[in-house]
Amino acid sequence: MARATIEGLAGVLVWTEADRFPAMARFYRDTLGLTPRSDKSDFINFDWNGVRLSVGVHAGVRGASREPLRVMLNLTVADIQAAHTRLAAAGVVFSRAPEREEWGGWVATFADPDGNILQLMQLPDRR
Repeated sequence: MARATIEGLAGVLVWTEADRFPAMARFYRDTLGLTPRSDKSDFINFDWNGVRLSVGVHAGVRGASREPLRVMLNLTVADIQAAHTRLAAAGVVFSRAPEREEWGGWVATFADPDGNILQLMQLPDRR
């Protein structure tokens, strides 16, 4: 019998409504510069060695996120200062500029077009 343990994270799916999907897809693909694994009219998917981030249309979702702090996506970067500079130049508004954390890493916070909170995270051993 296989062990009944959770072995990792397969991915995260961010739902949006149909009218908001084009802006969300452009943000993740073009503004953040993520390379799609698949890119359809109602679903876009990104993959890092089997861990997937997806944005898709869901009929039960309406408008921007009402509680944007409920879930936060952390995106790892090798150089947070360079990533922050590139994204700020692309129009991303940061609510928290890059700042060193007590655990040794760096964090910078911003939101996607639906108001979902994302963070750039530079881990201590990455630089």
